[in-house]
Amino acid sequence: MRILLTNDDGVHAPGLTVLEEIARTLSDDIWIVAPSEEQSGAGHSLTLTRPLRVRQHGEKHYSVTGTPTDAVMMAVGHLMKDAKPDLVLSGVNRGANLAEDVTYSGTVSAAMEGAISGIRSIALSQVYAREGMGDAVPFAAARAWGERVLRPLIAMPASPRRLFNVNFPAVDAEAVKGIRVVRQGFHDVDRTKIIHGTDPRGYDYYWFGLGKSDAVPEGSDLAAIAEGYVTVTPLHYDLTQDSAMAATAQAFGGQMG
Repeated sequence: MRILLTNDDGVHAPGLTVLEEIARTLSDDIWIVAPSEEQSGAGHSLTLTRPLRVRQHGEKHYSVTGTPTDAVMMAVGHLMKDAKPDLVLSGVNRGANLAEDVTYSGTVSAAMEGAISGIRSIALSQVYAREGMGDAVPFAAARAWGERVLRPLIAMPASPRRLFNVNFPAVDAEAVKGIRVVRQGFHDVDRTKIIHGTDPRGYDYYWFGLGKSDAVPEGSDLAAIAEGYVTVTPLHYDLTQDSAMAATAQAFGGQMG
């Protein structure tokens, strides 16, 4: 099995090293194609206004001066075009990708790009307990549970346009309660923080951040991760709201399709 590894924290991120350790329990044919620098929050963005550059760091190990989506496209369309991957693994992200945050996530978007290319794809993220940890985020839960969660997902029949979003809880590996398949949740408050400061020359600057929310809808990824479970959520990139189709068609005279 040929596996492509990528992320949004950058090619030198500790979580990517963890992901490689996990992937090598599944296969010896491992490729790494990741952004050259951190691209957290890049979503499913694609670089169109400047050229991309690819740097080789070793055998089957590359970085791309672009977004996670750029990295997957470069891997599938160029670097691995003669033998495309059987599996795309994105992560292990430093921090949670839960609820509506999946729409911002470069980690999830890299897996989505893999799914769009017809490749089985899985995003993996490690939740951490407090802010400001930087590269000190512990990945013990991901290391211990990564293979256990991946093998059943890989064994499932392939389904077009589907990807899986996996999150590991912010607990010690032995404290993980198990694995739960849950739906994507939604925070019930606006968590956006805008931090204002002044630079040394006296000019204002603003920095986006995310505040905390205590919202844990029952049966959601937010609830399960808070209870100490590894969460698995199947996602797809068809954003059509089927329940609104008939009402929307009615607004235009009832014609649909």
